[in-house]
Amino acid sequence: MEKQIIQLYMIDFTDRRLRLSLTELEVFVAIARENSTRAAADRIGRSQSAASGALAELEATLGVQLFDRVGRRLVINENGRALLPRASALLGQAAEIETLFEARLAAPLHMASSYTIGEYLLPELIGQWKAARPEARVHLEITNTRHVLDAVAAFDVDLGFIEGSGTHADLLVQRWRDDRLVVVAAPGHPFVGKRPSLARLADATWIVRERGSGTREATDRWLIDGLGRLQVELELGSNEAIKRAVASGLGLGCLSELAVAGALARGELVELATPLPVMHRVFSIVVHRHRPLGQTAKAFVQHVRIEPPPGEPSRRRS
Repeated sequence: MEKQIIQLYMIDFTDRRLRLSLTELEVFVAIARENSTRAAADRIGRSQSAASGALAELEATLGVQLFDRVGRRLVINENGRALLPRASALLGQAAEIETLFEARLAAPLHMASSYTIGEYLLPELIGQWKAARPEARVHLEITNTRHVLDAVAAFDVDLGFIEGSGTHADLLVQRWRDDRLVVVAAPGHPFVGKRPSLARLADATWIVRERGSGTREATDRWLIDGLGRLQVELELGSNEAIKRAVASGLGLGCLSELAVAGALARGELVELATPLPVMHRVFSIVVHRHRPLGQTAKAFVQHVRIEPPPGEPSRRRS
């Protein structure tokens, strides 16, 4: 009797046909990102009618609606949110399968990074990565911390790299490396060669990053806690713009030591000695809680955890 039951179960399982298609899942993920079938169709190179039909087929197959219709917009609902990480992961695995025997056409690794990491740390790490894997392709978007978190949460990228803290219900933020913030000035600034008091620093003019960036978050926490107030003259959207403004004598700057190392070595900026405590912060790797990393993303995470920051000797064993 037991043998007969097992045989019947096996027949039922092997005869079962999958009714979902990758095309339907691709359309679903695109609509979840764009909130409309027209924009989703443009994103994946299909007609709007084909995208609408694929979504209708998928919802009919599953027996649930995946989006709420709000005017002309499609807003993902709880059913869609439950499906999204699984669909996104499955599409990623399908892309890996397509390129399994064509290493030269390996699927690109999509990443987003905040400015300091993306401008001064990742380029060399990516260069080392590609030197060992000439076929590897990498797409890196450099933006502020808030947008990095949004990109990982929306499955727009495989990995995120941020400065400072960041929280999101769907994300895991993993400590990666430490960084130090420094106060810099132009060589001719009155504070150079002196140790300005906290009161004089509080009265000084400052040039800082825009709100939403990891550097600005750390700057506010460090300087406002230490000085009580901050006289912000300019808010700029990049480290390079701040360095140029500070070098021209417009005010003091507070940036990562990674960002200013070259300018300090060339004498364009001077690091100031201050009575403020040393400010360390954390660089972190961000991944989606509900989407397993693909093999390429896993390998890159392993690579950046082993390789030292630029300028330090490698810890890799031969």
